[in-house]
Parts: sequence; structure tokens; C-alpha cells
Amino acid sequence: MRPVQYFSDQYLEQCKTMSTEHIVEFLDAFRLMQQPADKSKLISLKIPESLLKAFRSKCELENLRYQTQIKTLMKEWVYKG
Repeated sequence: MRPVQYFSDQYLEQCKTMSTEHIVEFLDAFRLMQQPADKSKLISLKIPESLLKAFRSKCELENLRYQTQIKTLMKEWVYKG
């Protein structure tokens, strides 16, 4: 069973102003996100310790896994359009 998704009135009004090109880009990005996950690749990344500590702390406060949050932020940036 799929969850029900609710949209705010503000979001629905914003959607009415979307161009055809923007709608196509959104649908294409959504389609790509729904495809089976690619293989994961282990990477090494140098991050200042204070930044990583702050990021992990914030994720902990919001009950998020920090590596998952990094991937989420990357996807949002890439598919932002």
C-alpha cells in the first residue's frame, strides 16, 4: 500500500504556474529517482572535523542518518533543475 501524499494550497498554486518544460524536467527527475538504486561506490572525502561533527550532531538531533542525509542533499542539488 502506498502512502497518501498531501499538498499545501501554496504548493498547488505554485504548480499551476509551472511551464511545460519545467513539468517535463520534474517528471524526468522523478522517474530517475524511482529507478532501482545504482550500486553504491565507497569514496574517501576530506571534510574539516568541526564541519563533520556539527553535521552529524544536527542529523542526530533530527533523527537522521548522516550519510543518508549527505546523499539526500546531493540528489536535491543535482535534480534541482
